[in-house]
Amino acid sequence: PGRERDLVVQSLKAAGAALIAWAVAGVWLDDPMALMAPWVALVLVQATVYSSVRQAGQQFTAICAGALVASAAQAITDDNTGALALSLPVLMLISNWSRFGGQGIYTATTAVFVLASGTAVSASAVGHRVGQAALGAVIGVAVNALVLPPIHLRDVPENLAGLAREAGDVLRSVADDLRASEWDAQTAAGWSDDAARLQRRLRALESARSWSRESLRLTSGPLRALRRAPTAAVPPEDEDQRWSRVTGHITALTRTLAVAADENRTPAPPEGPALDLYARLLRLIGDSCHAEADRMLGEDADPRPREETEETMEELHRRLQQGLQEHAGQDAARTAVLGTLLLQAENLWAEIVPTPRSQ
Repeated sequence: PGRERDLVVQSLKAAGAALIAWAVAGVWLDDPMALMAPWVALVLVQATVYSSVRQAGQQFTAICAGALVASAAQAITDDNTGALALSLPVLMLISNWSRFGGQGIYTATTAVFVLASGTAVSASAVGHRVGQAALGAVIGVAVNALVLPPIHLRDVPENLAGLAREAGDVLRSVADDLRASEWDAQTAAGWSDDAARLQRRLRALESARSWSRESLRLTSGPLRALRRAPTAAVPPEDEDQRWSRVTGHITALTRTLAVAADENRTPAPPEGPALDLYARLLRLIGDSCHAEADRMLGEDADPRPREETEETMEELHRRLQQGLQEHAGQDAARTAVLGTLLLQAENLWAEIVPTPRSQ
């Protein structure tokens, strides 16, 4: 199971819907204008049943508009070239109407099909084309709804776990670099780039959540029973908000370090034992992010007991507060930066390990 298999299924369904529409319109009904049916059926097997139904209505309306305008233009000009010249500018303007969504272009392409077919344009011919479009729409929507209707539930936990894992990677990277002998503005710029990638992952999570909601529309009851939709619960939307806050805290943390590393700015980065303690704290928070990612995917989490990790965090936090008090009367600039970084680490800790703490 995965996105690749979903793509294969949807592609085969689209091809199958077009073949069924051709068999019904071209073979069984022996309609000389059967091209419209498979064409419409092919493009209406969309990523969700709801989008198929919505686009079917938009496309059918666009096709009707194109057929009617083209027929009227030919009746006025009595010439296919003149009819195209008269109808296409009008239809291209109509195609930009927001109510058509992405289906507006079918107004113009339908006119081209109608006029380029070489058959006389009449009320009967227009009715045939509109009828074939309706037949193709019904077949395309029915195939998408009744044959393995797409349900995008797994995308949310996958993207949520990916966001948690990448957040842990960023925190681990920052921790490892802080514990190295030297780090500078270039290193801090790399952390900022990593934080920016978290923002892109967050947008991917928002898109997956939207697809998950839409894929469940019109698929409840009998339709979902046919598909036997996944029974695994989708994480609540509160989780999206929680990890959005985590992303914001990491972005603020890396921005603070970038400012502190800038030689032209007053704030100075902390150093010595306090910096080492802070790096160890970030490393543990990063490990907790990875454990959360494993939990979301149903995998085995970090083998270390959670209580032991939290006790270590408590001890590091206590020692950092003591170091902050000791530095308060010695170096105001470094103390201000260390205090800001400690506050941001506390914010991350509160979001990732949301359990009562003794301090």
